[in-house]
Amino acid sequence: MDTKQYAIGVDVGGSHISSKSYDLTEKILLDNSFRSIKIDHSGSKVEILNRMVELLSPALKDIERENLAGIGFAMPGPFDYVNGIALFSGENAKFVHLNEVNIRKELSERLEIEEEKIRFINDATAFAIGEYFNGGLQNTAKSLAITLGTGFGSAFLSNGIPVITEDTVPKEGCLWHLPFETGIADDYFSTRGLVNRFEAIAKQKVEGVKQIADMASTHSLAQDLFNDFGMKLAQFLSPWIRSFEVESVVIGGNISKAFPLFQNSLQDEFQKQGVQLKTGSSQLLEDAAFIGSAMLLNEEFYSSVKAQLKYM
Repeated sequence: MDTKQYAIGVDVGGSHISSKSYDLTEKILLDNSFRSIKIDHSGSKVEILNRMVELLSPALKDIERENLAGIGFAMPGPFDYVNGIALFSGENAKFVHLNEVNIRKELSERLEIEEEKIRFINDATAFAIGEYFNGGLQNTAKSLAITLGTGFGSAFLSNGIPVITEDTVPKEGCLWHLPFETGIADDYFSTRGLVNRFEAIAKQKVEGVKQIADMASTHSLAQDLFNDFGMKLAQFLSPWIRSFEVESVVIGGNISKAFPLFQNSLQDEFQKQGVQLKTGSSQLLEDAAFIGSAMLLNEEFYSSVKAQLKYM
């Protein structure tokens, strides 16, 4: 009998790192397994690795070693997902002291776990995979998951497997870098894009998207902003939805919490564009990344996805 039943899914963010344990047989997250710890992305290599160990050590103690399949990381790029090596050379000013550090080797030694039991995948792709197995993309052959927050993450899936190099998807299988209006998509479909546009039209400083969303019921400019956001997002996505023949889209990230404010304009514009598909906001939210990263320890799934890791 195969005793490798549980995997720990880890989501690495700029301000915190979190984990949940996942039953690979039943495909469910384990109750009361959530842990989160603050992390300083500008800290030293030793400081950051120590925080990872501090998070993971209790999680490992909760699982009998013979029942542990391993640990999967949902990791932002740039990163060598095949070999577990960070490539944070300073472009996004995060984790620069981890640049060229072999995270897999370092954690293997510190946690006393075999290197092959520590695996990595892009964080937006992990979110998509989690939605495929446990969320809004279940039973969907061709799907697209996007995360809208600090940046614009995305992943195209064919039966749960990331599609990165085919002609039906953009270069690198993602959308953030594509031209849109006077910049790129990441400039427009992100927290800073929404905040900058609101401040420009309303002549009012705001702290974030939640503050704008809270105003929408009484502030016409706030609701107009979300209407514009949904319409433009549908216009931007439609060519790729047609190209890849997407059947379902799931939206995650912090901006997805305001989905009711741009849902109608998004769906209306899809209809104008002649695009028919299922669209919704993530119900799993951060749990999707835990599931997607933990699924790297399902050997059958990993054998299908590992060839794509080098393109992420």
